[in-house]
Amino acid sequence: MKKPSSKIREEIARLQDQLRAAETREAERIGRIALKAGIGEIEIDETELQTAFEGIARRFRGGKAVSTDKKNGGDVRTGSGTPASDASGTDAGGSSEA
Repeated sequence: MKKPSSKIREEIARLQDQLRAAETREAERIGRIALKAGIGEIEIDETELQTAFEGIARRFRGGKAVSTDKKNGGDVRTGSGTPASDASGTDAGGSSEA
């Protein structure tokens, strides 16, 4: 049996609300972790910071991030050479802004 379009629209609206709430929770969680790690005190371009977070996400999703030589402490670096600050060792996946 087919659903009327009005019911489908209601369901879409409800799901969009759930998605917004989930993204807000995730952004707040990642933001708290970033602040605890001292990210808020670093003056860094937002694009570089996003690239660093993408490197962290790849690391925890099982992707391979490019690492530097051992002299530099083995920091995980993204393709652009930006350090990926992962001192907290927590999952920073997702694309929500912190």
